[in-house]
Amino acid sequence: MKLPPDVQFDKDVRLFIWRPRGLVNESAVIKVVGALGDLEARSGQPFNRLSDTSAADAVDLNFKFVFHVSLFRRLSYYGPAVRSAILVTSPTHAHWSKMHALLTQGSPLKVRIFKELDAAATWLGVPADLLRPKADS
Repeated sequence: MKLPPDVQFDKDVRLFIWRPRGLVNESAVIKVVGALGDLEARSGQPFNRLSDTSAADAVDLNFKFVFHVSLFRRLSYYGPAVRSAILVTSPTHAHWSKMHALLTQGSPLKVRIFKELDAAATWLGVPADLLRPKADS
């Protein structure tokens, strides 16, 4: 399966990483949610996730869209509990991430928001170096 250029999947530690660049808009979110859903369907095993917004310059989302995506994710993922860490670097990213975390509470998607990569790595149970962007990323 070919993943979008801003997505990687580490099979060894079962970790899906999304590093959006530039503008995070509906199109970008739809692409990553599609890739995530495809990987969930093909994988057969649960995996954790990291969304690293440090290379994203701006956000163009709205309440209705984030509400629908969060509800879709809540209803479409029915596997064992997985952790989804969101590394936020701006108040706008934090706002939409908090909304997503709130709307997925009570589901198998355990969403937490972090300002520091090391803390996200600890919560995900992986070495922090694994989460750092590669020089060619």
